[in-house]
Amino acid sequence: MQKSRDFKYIGKRPPRPDGVEKVTGKALYGADINLPGLLYGKILRSPYAHANILSIDTEAAKDIPGVYAVVTSEDLLKKNTKMFKDLEGTLTSLKYLSNNVLAEGKVLYVGHAVAAVAAISPHVALDALSLIKVEYDVLTPVTDIESSLSEHAPIILQTPITASPRSEKFQSTNIVGDCEFLRGDIENGFNEADVVVETEYRTKTVHQGYIEPQSATALWSENDKHLKIWCSNQGHFSVRNEVSSLLEIPVSSIKVIPMEIGGGFGGKITAHIEPVAAILSKKSGKPVKISLDRSEVFQCTGPTSGGIVKAKIGATKNGELTAATCDVYLEAGAYPGSFIENACNTAYAPYDIPNLKLNGYDVVTNKPKTGAYRAPGTPNSALAVETAIDEISRKLNIDPVHLRLKNAADKGTRKADGTLYPEIGMKETANSVLEHKHYSESLPEPSNKSFKVGRGIAFGYSGNINGAATVVANVVEDGTITLITGAVDIGGTRISITQQFAEVLGIDPTSINPTVADTDSIGYTSASVGSSASHKNGWAAYQCALDMKAQLEKRVSEIWNVPENTVIFKNGYAISKTDSNLNISFKELASLLDETGGPITGKGTVDAHGCAGSFSANIVDLEIDMETGKVNILKYTAFQDVGKAIHPSYVEGQMQGGTVQGIGWALHEEYVFDEKGKMTNPSLLDYRMPTPWDVPMIDTQIIEHHNPGHPYGARGVGESSIVPPLPAISNAISDAIGFRIPEIPMSPSNIYRFISREDNSVFTN
Repeated sequence: MQKSRDFKYIGKRPPRPDGVEKVTGKALYGADINLPGLLYGKILRSPYAHANILSIDTEAAKDIPGVYAVVTSEDLLKKNTKMFKDLEGTLTSLKYLSNNVLAEGKVLYVGHAVAAVAAISPHVALDALSLIKVEYDVLTPVTDIESSLSEHAPIILQTPITASPRSEKFQSTNIVGDCEFLRGDIENGFNEADVVVETEYRTKTVHQGYIEPQSATALWSENDKHLKIWCSNQGHFSVRNEVSSLLEIPVSSIKVIPMEIGGGFGGKITAHIEPVAAILSKKSGKPVKISLDRSEVFQCTGPTSGGIVKAKIGATKNGELTAATCDVYLEAGAYPGSFIENACNTAYAPYDIPNLKLNGYDVVTNKPKTGAYRAPGTPNSALAVETAIDEISRKLNIDPVHLRLKNAADKGTRKADGTLYPEIGMKETANSVLEHKHYSESLPEPSNKSFKVGRGIAFGYSGNINGAATVVANVVEDGTITLITGAVDIGGTRISITQQFAEVLGIDPTSINPTVADTDSIGYTSASVGSSASHKNGWAAYQCALDMKAQLEKRVSEIWNVPENTVIFKNGYAISKTDSNLNISFKELASLLDETGGPITGKGTVDAHGCAGSFSANIVDLEIDMETGKVNILKYTAFQDVGKAIHPSYVEGQMQGGTVQGIGWALHEEYVFDEKGKMTNPSLLDYRMPTPWDVPMIDTQIIEHHNPGHPYGARGVGESSIVPPLPAISNAISDAIGFRIPEIPMSPSNIYRFISREDNSVFTN
């Protein structure tokens, strides 16, 4: 594996191949598919957060002219308790997967799909939905951790189906799963401590906030029993597998065509509407398109978990962390499966602490089944941990970065789950913070006499995900290359994959045409999730280029009639090791292929491991209006170890994007529910995402600590950037006002509520 930093194309900023089509409106997204005879699908959703379904009468809807199909859960064939590996690689119940697509027996959140209609127009479909009669037995809903765990809470799932049995003590509760990580002697560790700090935070449900709503079009062919699906999803092979399992159609009979994707961030992992479009098409014999509106996106797809997190950390007076615990309660939504293990395992990931105890609890509530969102679960636990460490630094009067550096994890440090770190960059990240002028410069003066200013720092981590990938490349006679991947391009991965291919051959990336192929046209490629796309698919591209390089060298040796081992291909030329007069450019060679042996196609397949973890850090300066509670961010610097920045512009974009999303989570965003479990802010007017007025320019500091688990030393980039903003902003607010706000979001109303209290002693440092 290449450790040299002297690359020809790696680390450069070539133009993105999809840029022109996207800015001119020519790029095709999920909703842009229009087939002859297209029908429009609409989904009837529950108005109740918790209710038994007594009956569903669809007869009147079927009789409307222009209605071709009406479906309910009875049309989904799989009803058993078999465990299924979902798009994130997590084992889940096939029954729950089916019930979340179309409810069977019980609805568990407002917006839960109950039935669906396919008609000649959206208006006819909506008219048909209005005629479907559903009789409900309404039950009491629970929409947060506290109410779900209260003594008299209704039990949402009487006999939950999970990958591993829950502890006996949680039977007949809404805790449907639990985990524990234990290392060392906790009691002795705290006895050795001179100072012990405890924190507790409540976080709210938030959405990934992607621009493009989900859309899927399905076409069933009765003649050959084949199904085609066009969709915007982060993993089209995984969509194929889910639809296959739910409808009992062989995977070989399903072709999924990926469209451009207008953002995802983990929110387009689960197949919500693809199975419904498929069964409507199969039943009607016509193509069917389902496109969600923004309200459906908020209420019916998978937001990230809210929860309660408690951290306790002990330290000696010289700043050595001796023991730590963390209790994490995360909302799973309607069905089991929050990212509770990840939240626990990563809580103390930046640090080497000899005695650890972490407990996680997966709690069902009457909300949409939660999904992934950049480093899922980690921002919740990091919030409590990083604020506790900040408190320790204040109590001991130790610089907060020096404290973290003193206890920093390094190669060989054992994580909470017992695994050992490979080569990691936590210390390099901390040193970069120390050396940056933002850390040493004075805070700005308040812009108003009613304002107070503060500075906060925090660190974060994400372990990232491995996976399988396939890349194929074809030489074109005009001297270009077509590069075919199975990776959904969710963050500029077409160009980053291209660069990794181009580096091997020394061919300009602009002469390579990358494309994302459907499931019939490329080998299996796992979903673009967990910061894995550039890592695993770039590795496959690297292998593909090596394969092509060997073929090119062999072909040239045959043309020159020289031993194969005397020819080498580099920097876009084949040259002879023994005769300086012998050389041929790639473009010239490409024009000769037909007459010298035929086409050359390279291929690369990997089951990539070694993605390693990525560490991040934030410094934030802010001011608070003490009369209103409003926070203004004045300056923000984001640090991250990326291993090697394949395309620095995209790396910066990932860092800035994750940071802004973290700012939104920390200060503005939350699902608001009424007493009946209905979301009251399901629009972008009412759901408060950050705007350009809310954030300054995010200064990005790229740290490159080589990852030996990748040919070019790259690490995943997209996850860990969202982790530090929550605690960094919390630490800055505490620095400004002298006490902590124990709730996220730290919105003006929440901050003012605590500011205006007569006694803030329980929140005082």
